[in-house]
Amino acid sequence: MKSKKIKKLNNLLGKLPLNIAQHAFVACLFLFFLALILGGLLFYKYSILSQKKYLEGLDWGFSLEEDAYQQVIKTWQVQDRKFQEADSKEYPDPFKKQGLTE
Repeated sequence: MKSKKIKKLNNLLGKLPLNIAQHAFVACLFLFFLALILGGLLFYKYSILSQKKYLEGLDWGFSLEEDAYQQVIKTWQVQDRKFQEADSKEYPDPFKKQGLTE
């Protein structure tokens, strides 16, 4: 009894490559969709789920360091002052000939 089952299984597995070769387009479609599904599952597991777990662990409280904020404000004020000075300053024309009359 077991011998017949083994022979049938062996016969079926022996014809499997031939059947796949005869239906190559369907086999390629099957393998493509299988790879697409497995790739999607892996992407979901390692990208989307890991981001959700990371975001769950974060503390969303807002904290402002006053010293750093004041330092940034001072830097902006200095840059703004320099910008305003540069706007009103007159620069000599390097292409104008000085001392020569036309």
